[in-house]
Amino acid sequence: SVLGCAAFSAVSGSSVATAVTIGRVALPEMERFNYSRGLATGAVAAGGTLGFLIPPSTGFVIYAILTEQSIGQLFMSGILPGLLLTALFIGTVTLISLRDPAAGPRGAEISFSEKMAAGLRAAPLLGIIIVSIGGIYLGVFTPVEAAGIGAGLVLIMALFTGKLNWSTGSKAVSDTVRTTAMLFLIIIGAAVLNPFLSMTQLPARLGETMTTMGLGPYGVLFLIVVAYLILGMFMDGLAMLVVTVPIFYPIMMSMGFDPIWFGVVAVIMIEMGMITPPVGMNVFVVKGIAKDVPMSTIF
Repeated sequence: SVLGCAAFSAVSGSSVATAVTIGRVALPEMERFNYSRGLATGAVAAGGTLGFLIPPSTGFVIYAILTEQSIGQLFMSGILPGLLLTALFIGTVTLISLRDPAAGPRGAEISFSEKMAAGLRAAPLLGIIIVSIGGIYLGVFTPVEAAGIGAGLVLIMALFTGKLNWSTGSKAVSDTVRTTAMLFLIIIGAAVLNPFLSMTQLPARLGETMTTMGLGPYGVLFLIVVAYLILGMFMDGLAMLVVTVPIFYPIMMSMGFDPIWFGVVAVIMIEMGMITPPVGMNVFVVKGIAKDVPMSTIF
């Protein structure tokens, strides 16, 4: 399930979409194999947050627009932390299952031919992921062009497999328009907020306060991480990004931190907020799929 979340993140760019898609596929299967409800729902909720980190990440796009940094560089810098976080999630699942075998009971043996057949069925989608992400890293096309190529290849695949009809096509268009409109509203809000913050001189004063405390660069970074942890309990990820980056970004630059590196740190911290109680967006999404599992169990 965690690997599925990581793979789907490479084509979706959205944590909510990742949690919904993988949750609908994986949760019934894990329930069928008598997995612990906490482990099953927790793995999907946490794995879903990878959609905000692994490129093409919506979070990196917004950060790049707010700070005028390179989207391509941010995408490239997000891949290694994304893979590391995926490995850590898998390690956590493994430790939980070793400590409590009933949480993730061993499944039935599956023959090599069955595994190969399942792998071949997934091969076209994996191929699209490799072409889209690989093209960016090899410099064959830009992230924007990669998005168009990925969408075009998925459309062709849907036509050839007979999955594309009027109902699925109209839903895809509707979801795309809704997501695009949401992103533009966020960007418009940021365009209004940034001049307001400059006029109030809040970032400059906050920066002066933090630097005069004598904590040093990493002490200030620690305070910002704590602030993100607290804000993550109450705010939506994209809203938090828009509100905090204009304040924290100038402080981090004055401390000599790399803007791309700080972008990855900010996105990972916001990602954590998506599964932090009491307002964890991904937990609410998983709750919508697993209606009979209490919210406290998922958290």
